[in-house]
Amino acid sequence: MTITLNHTIVPAVDNREAARFFASIMGLAELPPAGRNGHFAPVRVNETLTLDFMTMENPVGVHLAFDVDPATFDQILERLREAGVPYGSDPAHPDNGRIDHPLCPRGLFFVDAARNLYEVMSPA
Repeated sequence: MTITLNHTIVPAVDNREAARFFASIMGLAELPPAGRNGHFAPVRVNETLTLDFMTMENPVGVHLAFDVDPATFDQILERLREAGVPYGSDPAHPDNGRIDHPLCPRGLFFVDAARNLYEVMSPA
């Protein structure tokens, strides 16, 4: 059997708010609450992967990186700009407003309320 990542838990200050924020920026679908008590707020990333946002006391942000095609990158960048969400080309400065990523032709970082660092990379 091939190993496929099914889901990962993403720490959140407020799970529903964090899922809504991430889904709206990335252009993804929020799913109904999941887990024994509905304590996960899942977002469908692709056919096999969900990010399950979970409210935690004193959450510690994680780094999640995504490869996207150029058109999807443009859409994400536009949604960030429209929402007034800071973004940048450097993980230490995810608010410098640049997309000149050091590892790919175009890329950016942005953060959420729990200081999760999202990285979006495009080949062109």
